[in-house]
Amino acid sequence: MFSVDRRSSRQRRAGARLAAAGGAVLAATAGCGSLASDTETELDDNINLTSTMMQAGEPMPRLYTCRGEGVSPALQWSGLPDENTTESLALVVDAPEEATVFWVLYGLDPQTAELRQNTVPHPGEQGRNSEGETAYDPPCYSEDGADEVRFTLYALDSELDLADDASLEEALGAIAERAVSRGSLTVSNGQ
Repeated sequence: MFSVDRRSSRQRRAGARLAAAGGAVLAATAGCGSLASDTETELDDNINLTSTMMQAGEPMPRLYTCRGEGVSPALQWSGLPDENTTESLALVVDAPEEATVFWVLYGLDPQTAELRQNTVPHPGEQGRNSEGETAYDPPCYSEDGADEVRFTLYALDSELDLADDASLEEALGAIAERAVSRGSLTVSNGQ
């Protein structure tokens, strides 16, 4: 499989700068188990995030990549903390090895248990991704198929005071400050 990258070198550099700026926050919220905040709160991993269209560790279906239709996948979840703890949900889709963020959603209703394909639910807001766009940026296949794409759902202890189109750094920082639990689904980005 050959590498496909639709972005110009200027866009890739701008995306890398945004990803680097938000990378520390993303690593704190998505990878290492504690938040980058004053309290160093431990996150539990009790949320079960699944998809009827993708399986953990398997290749991401072409439909959800830049080689297919580039639509966002359907996701389902269970195991949220109780309603007294969870005021809101947020979703971050990233490539952890590359510090690239493909999609940021926040303001999701904790009473919902799914995200439908190619939709932004109401209520729900989109932050900017690594390309600076307020949208799902479909991943492209890597040459060796080794890259991973991670979908992480966060339970937040309060609403985020962010408008639609918040910067990547602002959105990831707000998620990090309010996350109390998470769940991830990781697929490979290649066939």
